[in-house]
Amino acid sequence: MEKVLVIGDGAREHAIAWGLDKSGVKIYAFMGHLNPGIAKIVKKTGGFYRIGKITDRSEAVKVAEEASPDLIVIGPEEPLFAGVSDELRSRGFAVLGAPSRGAVVEQRKDVARYLQWKYRIPGRLIYDVFSDVAEAYAFAKAIGSVAIKPVRQAGGKGVRLVYGNAKYLEGSLDEVITKGAREAKEQLASYKDAPQLVLVEEGVWGVEYTVQVLTDGESVFPFPPVQDNPHAYELGLGPECGGMGTVSPLPFIEEEEFEEAVAAVKATVEAVYKEFGVKYVGVLSGQMMLTALGPVVIEYYSRFGDPEALNAIYLYDGDLYDLFIKTVTGKLHQAERRFKNVYTVVKAVAPVGYPLDKKTAAGRRFDVDWVLVEREGCHVFFGSAAPSERGGYETLGSRALEILAPGSTPEEAYQKAERCAAAVKGEGLYYRRDIGSPEYMREMARRAEMVRAVYKWRRQMGLSEERLVWEPGRGLIRYK
Repeated sequence: MEKVLVIGDGAREHAIAWGLDKSGVKIYAFMGHLNPGIAKIVKKTGGFYRIGKITDRSEAVKVAEEASPDLIVIGPEEPLFAGVSDELRSRGFAVLGAPSRGAVVEQRKDVARYLQWKYRIPGRLIYDVFSDVAEAYAFAKAIGSVAIKPVRQAGGKGVRLVYGNAKYLEGSLDEVITKGAREAKEQLASYKDAPQLVLVEEGVWGVEYTVQVLTDGESVFPFPPVQDNPHAYELGLGPECGGMGTVSPLPFIEEEEFEEAVAAVKATVEAVYKEFGVKYVGVLSGQMMLTALGPVVIEYYSRFGDPEALNAIYLYDGDLYDLFIKTVTGKLHQAERRFKNVYTVVKAVAPVGYPLDKKTAAGRRFDVDWVLVEREGCHVFFGSAAPSERGGYETLGSRALEILAPGSTPEEAYQKAERCAAAVKGEGLYYRRDIGSPEYMREMARRAEMVRAVYKWRRQMGLSEERLVWEPGRGLIRYK
């Protein structure tokens, strides 16, 4: 029996282990905390799990040598940034996980934008990087609507959108831009592997969608597009956080728009090889937005998204272990793209306090009505939760679990997801009821049609090839 070591302890890694279990392999795990769902699969298949620091290369090697797996799958981004995949490969292990010099496209937003412009990758946005808040402010004023971000990936924190002359509760436009730039820099104070710089780029509006691909460094294997919802509260309000829910596939995204996103991701794989001389072997995801400029790249993930991984793995209608092995052995071109003909909705259940106050969000006990979940045909994947000494489970401060519901229509999947989310019983838990609802789907379709009409007209008129921006100290700049 083949053996697989899964590194990570979230709902994404639980879904990966679940998918691999269906392939009939023995599962081992290296986790930062005890994920009860992963532990159950490990016990069922006859493997073992170890708890430790998953970003520590020597600890990861120790667990790998103990398990002696045929394949190692690294779920989260931070071990990739820390070079865990590099170290394991150097010891002769087959690893599904981006090399650190490839994962930099997620770790450093400024590097990703640089590669996009140098190698003319489709879907790029005008941007600049600053250490001085005043200079960032001047550039932001010149661009108009902007996104202000820390240059390093910081768990979705520190990102601020400023839409031109809109009214803000926090103060004047000048105050909002300046505060955003300062907060973006401050967000990086705890990171030792990136400078305290702020990235300012065009702010765009439209419909977000994520395209996740497996790649062996040459071929790519795209999964159906997923829409994530990275805001804590209903209607996309509140602070940015880990995704609160997903929908896939997406009837409001046209096939050409999906293919444009895949082309952008594939071009990025090629750019990594040209720039850094390393083959990107693993998962690369493009977080896209359909805008009046067409599909643009908002950012990259050097791994499956969470919860986007749940949709992708559930929808794949094949042997997941075989697909992963084809990826790490350079045979991905032989893989057949087969997916279930169903819709999926994922709901994340989080504790009150998340994402702003981890202390308040931790220690909340809950139970799951497994009979209801099984009756509805849903699947529960544990995230930031562990078995409780008081019985049931307790939260650790982030999204506790994620529930996937399949259906023959988007509405059927939504209704199932709602019923199964209600199967989680505990005090101080919440989830977003709007995600995947009929009203939600209609609104996404309406937005998509609005921006689609504009970008297609621009392309017909030949207006999509060049933009002009007046930049302080530089004058009129032409961007191709």
